[in-house]
Amino acid sequence: MKKVKVLSVSAFLAFALLFSANHVCAQAKPAPSPADSVSGKIGKANVEIKYSSPSVKGRKIWGALVPFDQVWRAGANKATVFTTSADILVEGKPLSAGTYSLFMIPTALNWTVIFNKTSDQWGAYKYEEGQDALRVSVKPKKVSAAKERLTYTINKGGFVLQWENISVPVSIK
Repeated sequence: MKKVKVLSVSAFLAFALLFSANHVCAQAKPAPSPADSVSGKIGKANVEIKYSSPSVKGRKIWGALVPFDQVWRAGANKATVFTTSADILVEGKPLSAGTYSLFMIPTALNWTVIFNKTSDQWGAYKYEEGQDALRVSVKPKKVSAAKERLTYTINKGGFVLQWENISVPVSIK
């Protein structure tokens, strides 16, 4: 009887170890839109942008995967999150220090960049315009060197979203 118990415990441990190893291997597979972040200093403000970074994968992005004239989460998965440690001017308009969800409304000519007070949101499904802290208009630029993966960069003059053949600069002071 003791041998059976020992064998049962051994079998259980072997099964648990095998299951754990498979679970770890499954977790190692790269996400289709991995989480990313960028941070930097603009004037006296520490600025951070947290986002999920989808790939083009041969798809048409602007006006197709990301429709024109609709609120977009400015990334994939959860809404993109923008944090500033100090009050700033975005495109000449004031934005208080804090954490915001970052949305955009792309169009063929101009884009609306939205800083929304509800910072923890999944996508734009529960986006409420009444929670907007700030909306500004920016002009996207066509770029010749296409960007496969969506990225944000921060520089001393603001931040830039780049994806596919578009660059969207946002001025911050």
